[in-house]
Amino acid sequence: MNEDIRQEILAIGQRAHSLTETAYQQHPATRNDPDWLSKQGILLADMSLHLLQTSLHQETVSSEELKRNLYSILTISEQFLPEHGLKECADRLYQETFVAPT
Repeated sequence: MNEDIRQEILAIGQRAHSLTETAYQQHPATRNDPDWLSKQGILLADMSLHLLQTSLHQETVSSEELKRNLYSILTISEQFLPEHGLKECADRLYQETFVAPT
């Protein structure tokens, strides 16, 4: 990818990230509120922008950061697709990545 284009995408992503974080912080819903999923949708967008940054920030993608991004996205997505076992997949990724074998 052309470096100028990469930098432009990252700059747009940073602006979008700032806007989504502000929207999330200003959203009044708390767990068990009717609007909770709406707030979680904003959080999912925020985590997707983290994935964008991880993917383009360096020449090569950091596998550790990618795993953290995917763990977060899968965990949040479970609320929208509970029948697909996304949380179990996220937990497996976490165990394989961040928990040392005993």
